[in-house]
Amino acid sequence: GYKGLRFKISPTGFKHTGLFPEQASNWDFMANKIKESKRDDLRILNLFAYTGGATMACSKAGAKEVVHVDASKGMIQWAKENMQLSNLQDHTIRFIVDDCIKFVKREQRRGRKYDGIVMDPPSYGRGPNGELWKLEEELFPLIQECMKILSDDALFFIVNCYTTGFSCSTLNEALSRSIQKEKGGHIECGENLLPVTTNNSVLPCGIFGRWTND
Repeated sequence: GYKGLRFKISPTGFKHTGLFPEQASNWDFMANKIKESKRDDLRILNLFAYTGGATMACSKAGAKEVVHVDASKGMIQWAKENMQLSNLQDHTIRFIVDDCIKFVKREQRRGRKYDGIVMDPPSYGRGPNGELWKLEEELFPLIQECMKILSDDALFFIVNCYTTGFSCSTLNEALSRSIQKEKGGHIECGENLLPVTTNNSVLPCGIFGRWTND
């Protein structure tokens, strides 16, 4: 449980438990932005959405619609379970099994816009039809494509990265040369940290980059 949200935790064959708790700081960040906006028309897009921690946080905070996209049918089903556990089944959450880049380009053709985008792209992976993904090659083009579906008064754009050797400076450059160059606003990059209560320390768990319109 976390601030009214509940998640299914279960070991997997690839050493995951179904949740990345260090992402709670991003959940809080997005939830606060949504609540502070006092808007009832917000549409949020979660790409590489996994089991839906960010999806549930944004929906509970008051987003009108959250679109949850992941290439894995199993992860989509897990996210639906988390929706039920968090009592959000009456909220508007769209679960879509798809290659994230192809989905973004289709949304461009449909003319759909989003007021916030969050993504957690893998270091390496394949889409549902075998599409190859390498973060070092694909992240910057993906950010540029996502900018085309950001609304003019979007609240945030967040990228999480767990790729070894991909630094905060690199992520900062990617965001500053794309979204900040076009839309202005503010960029913050840093490490995702997990508190270790037994010895009062923190465990670094990847990096994040956030753009906001203020």
